[in-house]
Amino acid sequence: MLFGVAMPNLPPGRRPLSSGSRAGLGAAIVLLAVVSAVEIADGPKADFVGLFAAVPFLAAVFAFWQTVLVVGVLATIVGMVFVGGAGALTVAGTVNILGILLATGIAAAVATIRQRQADRIAELQRLAAVAQQAVLRPVGPQVGALAVAGRYISATAAADIGGDLYEALDTPYGVRIIIGDVRGKGLDAVRLASIVLGSYRHVAYERADLKSMVTDLDRAVARSVGDEDFVTAALVEERGGTLTIVNCGHPAPLLLRRGQVIPLEPPSPAPPLGFMPEVKPRVERLEPGDRLLLFTDGLGEARRDGEFFPTADRAWRLLGHGTVGDGLASLETALVDWVHGRLEDDIALVLLEYAGPDDGAAVPMPSWEVGAAGS
Repeated sequence: MLFGVAMPNLPPGRRPLSSGSRAGLGAAIVLLAVVSAVEIADGPKADFVGLFAAVPFLAAVFAFWQTVLVVGVLATIVGMVFVGGAGALTVAGTVNILGILLATGIAAAVATIRQRQADRIAELQRLAAVAQQAVLRPVGPQVGALAVAGRYISATAAADIGGDLYEALDTPYGVRIIIGDVRGKGLDAVRLASIVLGSYRHVAYERADLKSMVTDLDRAVARSVGDEDFVTAALVEERGGTLTIVNCGHPAPLLLRRGQVIPLEPPSPAPPLGFMPEVKPRVERLEPGDRLLLFTDGLGEARRDGEFFPTADRAWRLLGHGTVGDGLASLETALVDWVHGRLEDDIALVLLEYAGPDDGAAVPMPSWEVGAAGS
């Protein structure tokens, strides 16, 4: 799940103070005032001037290096005032002043390194968001006769990128949808997800049946991964009100119909893409108002205190009302609340609704689908 990390387009060193930088500056000023008050209460001896060295270090935790230098210079000047007010400049006083200057230089260097790391992380997040948007294009709100919404929920707040995938296309053979989950995480998973989606966006327009599409996708995965890598996937086709599903080791979609939640399990199990799956289609006749939830296994594995999220029990209440986009938003809210904001895996969700037959002529089903429907 992944989208839209907005980053300010400002060069380092010329950006406005963030709330954290302002907090760091405020904390440093407060510490400067506290040490000054202690020094004044102690009398003219200047015993606590060395504590001013902590002021630039406190600022360095949050602020930019320029702010650290300003705070450090201010602390040095205040320290010199106290040392000068104590009488002759002693060796101890000189050492304290030099210590404040040295602390200021070190703190400024620390702030510079910290800011460079923060800039690098921000840039990586921005690039990750761009890569995710290139992989997962927005779907819906209408694809053929279906209202469609997609949602990606990332398990890591700092990284909106992963190996879950989905796509919905209006093809000459009807509306075709894929949802999948790449084994593994990180950039390797994103690379494989992009390969699967790239192949899917091609074969969805070229192949007349889902079995041929699975064969092509399996070859694409096998050419691109190692022996232990794979992709679970479910392919869905809506054609003239007939729903056809092939499943390659993926969680079964849920059909929401008149208050009931029906798992659409495949006629026989098939392995994931990459392991040469031999799929058998499941065919259902859709009714107006039917909704179908496609999801990755992160939803089924979401749990708190060892108890899994009751997807089937809550699906109709959460997904059966409002628009499909509203339904997914309700599901995400309930899910995040269930796990107290701590997901173990990314989750991809696609919710579609069949409004009824369109005005055009229905596209005839291939003979293999007709046989599957009657079996």
